[in-house]
Amino acid sequence: MRPTTRLLTGSALAVAAAGLVCAPASAGDTGGLEVFPSSVVPGGQVTVSTAACGNGGTAAAGDASAVGAGAFPLAPGTHEGDATGRFLVPPSAQPGTYEIAATCAEGGRRVTGDLVVTLTSQRQPVAPRGSVKTGVGGALGPDPVQTAAGVAALAVAAAGGTWLLHRRASGDGI
Repeated sequence: MRPTTRLLTGSALAVAAAGLVCAPASAGDTGGLEVFPSSVVPGGQVTVSTAACGNGGTAAAGDASAVGAGAFPLAPGTHEGDATGRFLVPPSAQPGTYEIAATCAEGGRRVTGDLVVTLTSQRQPVAPRGSVKTGVGGALGPDPVQTAAGVAALAVAAAGGTWLLHRRASGDGI
């Protein structure tokens, strides 16, 4: 009975120690300022969101003066405890990485996130060009010679198979 008690006590202490080590990390990690999109061209719109101010708290104001956009308001977001705001990056903004900030109304906590301004958008759609290269074409493929060669090969295979089956059925043997 004594080894079982020690085993259970040791297991309980290990679980409690793991809980103490992990609890502060998860309880204290309320996040920073999420910037979407994280990379934008001058003149583009940016949305920021944070849950750092807690469930009852709200963010008082956002600050994008580093990129030249100035202060912007934050309002309660779609998720409980989130504060969300939007601003436009000025068309005169220079390429680089800028710090965007928000300040909590209660306690004055300041959270930050990075915004990268680039000269080219990384999310430009690319239109497909030409046909898909999938092998020896289809009925309406771009190369009628390859299509005709494929049809001829299938016809020869079908004729040869029919001839072999006919010889076997008539008893001539193969």
